Amino acid sequence: MSKKAPLYEIHRALDASFTDYADWSMPLRYTSELAEHQAVRNAAGIFDLSHMGEIDICGPEAARALDYALIGQPSKIAVGRARYTMLVHETGGVLDDLVVYRLREERYLIVANAGNTPIVLSTLRDRIDGYNTTIEDVSAHCALIAVQGPKAPAVIRELADPEVLSLRYYAITLARLAGQKVLIARTGYTGEDGFEIYCRPQQAPTLWQAASEAGIPHGLLAAGLACRDTLRLEAGMPLYGQELTIRTTPFDAGLGKLVVFGKPGGFVGQAALAASRDAEPIRHLVGLASIGRRAPRAGYLVLDPDTGERIGEVTSGALSPTLGHPVAMAYLKPGRTAPGTKVLLDIRGQQQPAEVTTMPFYRRPLTTPEMRRSHEPAQ
Repeated sequence: MSKKAPLYEIHRALDASFTDYADWSMPLRYTSELAEHQAVRNAAGIFDLSHMGEIDICGPEAARALDYALIGQPSKIAVGRARYTMLVHETGGVLDDLVVYRLREERYLIVANAGNTPIVLSTLRDRIDGYNTTIEDVSAHCALIAVQGPKAPAVIRELADPEVLSLRYYAITLARLAGQKVLIARTGYTGEDGFEIYCRPQQAPTLWQAASEAGIPHGLLAAGLACRDTLRLEAGMPLYGQELTIRTTPFDAGLGKLVVFGKPGGFVGQAALAASRDAEPIRHLVGLASIGRRAPRAGYLVLDPDTGERIGEVTSGALSPTLGHPVAMAYLKPGRTAPGTKVLLDIRGQQQPAEVTTMPFYRRPLTTPEMRRSHEPAQ
């Protein structure tokens, strides 16, 4: 039986269409995914992300333990900041991609993908064994609401102290929102500005309603998982289970810069990832754009237009609501990955021309110096 998030009854009242996702019953859409997508691009959307997993790690050796367990270097994260990183297998394959927040000097919050939370928890528990630190799955005690879009700061301004708006990209702070004490971060998975609100489950309905009401004059809409997927695809952001799997390494996905070699004590997967870094690549993750009207989907083949040879496979694809044409991410053979390279997409037996292009497909405008500064990566 699917688990229900703390906001389930609110979603039902909004006449949401539900889908089972990672053992959770979550809203897929409320009105139409196109309307919700456009609201996030042009105004704001509010998402229920309470299915995500939250893991608390604290103790005098928490930083050292996480340096060993993950490919990044959490010991270098400043208090109140965050980094995107990965947990990999000893073979270098990705077990999950994560956001790591440093809440205090000896305390971290790790946010995992919903379906991967059990494996992340058990793997981290094994890897930090022997370090002076503790680990706890706090997912059941957390709800997560995201407000995303260019008008997100205006919505949050109605609810929070002004200093919350000075929060920089990939940072987190304690704050009062609509009178409720919460953790609020500025990260996001849509390609737009946005805030993530971590709260207790019993606070979630009050905060959702307050943000929804504050967002009315700003064009905010409730948004489901369907538009979240097209938004992240346009932003060129990988999804676990599609671009990232146990069969892919960070280097395959073009994310080798996340791997920190030379850490004291090393890290799990170091030897395999060093070999992956130094070896001739067998595939690259690229963006594809097409002028056709049919969108490629995960698993569709990419062909050489001259020979018909299979040269890759689509991992994610959709008709881009913002750009008005199909876009996709795909793994292609080396030598076929330069921007401008012509390919064919095999869409249910019909071939559609496409072209390799740079990612992200869409990049939000940062029109003022203040916006640019707020979105500098946190260290």
